[in-house]
Amino acid sequence: MKDKVSEYANSESWQQLLGFLPKDWENKCRETGALKRLRGFDGAPSLLRTLLIHLLDGCSLRETVVRARIGKIADISDVALLKRLNHSGEWFRWMSLKLKDNWQGQYTRALLPDELKVRVVDATHVSEPGSTGTDWRIHYAFDLDDLACKEITVTDYTMGETLRNFKIEPDVVYIGDRGYYHHKGIEHVVKEKAHVLIRMSVDNRPIENIDGTPFDVLTHLRRLKGTCCGDWPVHLIGTGSTRIAGRICAIKKSKQAAEHSMDKVRKTCRRKGRMVREPALESARYVFIFTTLPSSILSAEQALEIYRGRWQIELVFKRLKSIIGLGHLPKQDPQGAIAWIYGKLFGAFLIESLVQASEHFSPWGYPITNQPTKSMA
Repeated sequence: MKDKVSEYANSESWQQLLGFLPKDWENKCRETGALKRLRGFDGAPSLLRTLLIHLLDGCSLRETVVRARIGKIADISDVALLKRLNHSGEWFRWMSLKLKDNWQGQYTRALLPDELKVRVVDATHVSEPGSTGTDWRIHYAFDLDDLACKEITVTDYTMGETLRNFKIEPDVVYIGDRGYYHHKGIEHVVKEKAHVLIRMSVDNRPIENIDGTPFDVLTHLRRLKGTCCGDWPVHLIGTGSTRIAGRICAIKKSKQAAEHSMDKVRKTCRRKGRMVREPALESARYVFIFTTLPSSILSAEQALEIYRGRWQIELVFKRLKSIIGLGHLPKQDPQGAIAWIYGKLFGAFLIESLVQASEHFSPWGYPITNQPTKSMA
């Protein structure tokens, strides 16, 4: 086994893998404080390789240092490796953001003007050992056109889901689920000359018709027949007397889909010990969204088609938790927890880069732009 580990540690595969990393990643290792002194490592590559054994192979700290020692990668203790990991969070975060800029993909969306981009936002939770709830949240945003991650932030559980967690860019359509249906977050987007396309919920948020009369959502939803889409211009009442002009686009679910949604509402209420509210149960028969895009740019059918793309972010979270093991972290101190999460995200971006590279043929099979040049003279 020792020979196999040593052979892997010194193989060309590792050098090829390093070619996927962003430029100046080694210098950034020292700048961020991940590697102030060597002490058992011969440089940033050996530190990264050791941390990836822990993060991606799922090895304990003790098993990791044994593998690193056998593979002649590093010679340190498990306590020292934990300290290194705790100081590597910013380094992993920087590399993750650089790697995500290289993502390329394809997604066909409904027609929109070329100057408008579609960005999906959502959050997922990560729990500490023994916890039964949310301890950390990952706030994630990516463009629907190419599935490229645009922003990612790690916060504690006190930071809820809101559009104010993201840097808003003009001429971007932000898509979110019901958790983002808050007037303050929507105001935050509109203020930056961007747009929203948000799944709605039936609650006490005041909505008015254009003429200022109250708009009853359920009354309008009941008028939907068959597969016809509803499209109603409204004003969402914001802070103070602020009125946000927009539209409600809606469609009635199929009988099977409606029954499934209503069952979910009942199960959720039972689990949380709540009474089933009839308005919530009735609204589960429909899909209705609020958007600030005018009908001259986006029809109701197109708005609902674009919202379907929001499920792409659910697939991202499923991959992160099932393949990378992001769901439950083994660290309990805040510094180590954040470093562990960013390390996992870096591993996910690195794997995605490898997958993307495999889809574009080259005779040698890996990028050469970041490889060191050696003279053969």
